[in-house]
Amino acid sequence: MKILIWVQEATWPACIDAVRSRPAGDSITLVHARDSHEEVPRGLMDGLMGRGYGRRPADRLAAVSDEAAQDVLERAASRLGRPCERLSLTGRPERLITEQAATADLLVLARDGDRSRLGPQSLGKHTRFVVDHAPCPVLLLWPESSPSLESIPPPPPPGHEPPEPRP
Repeated sequence: MKILIWVQEATWPACIDAVRSRPAGDSITLVHARDSHEEVPRGLMDGLMGRGYGRRPADRLAAVSDEAAQDVLERAASRLGRPCERLSLTGRPERLITEQAATADLLVLARDGDRSRLGPQSLGKHTRFVVDHAPCPVLLLWPESSPSLESIPPPPPPGHEPPEPRP
């Protein structure tokens, strides 16, 4: 089985722990995806990060982001404690992860939104896209203990239900 684990800074330990006991024959790929920041105009980035000397601020930001990605992939691989492939990708994270999932038998990821209550806000926008579009089975985890059922809002009073969707 080919398992793809989306390694995000705040949630990766739960994903690693979920697959550590998988059979040795399973192939595991750790993938980190970061935004490219290409949409930020050069002058704006220079103004935000300082003009400095030498490399452009955007280049410095990319170097720091790459170092952080390599660090989290190294820590995740160490926690996994077995051979694995590591990918560090740059672009639109939701698209990159969805594309990588096309060759996987299982995608493992964790909730990265509001983790204080049950519901759709527990998924960040990139994670929501991946869950909705993944071309393989998805194992969606809570990075900590899941909230209690009391965190679900009460149902609307009678007569205030939303209209049925149109076919």
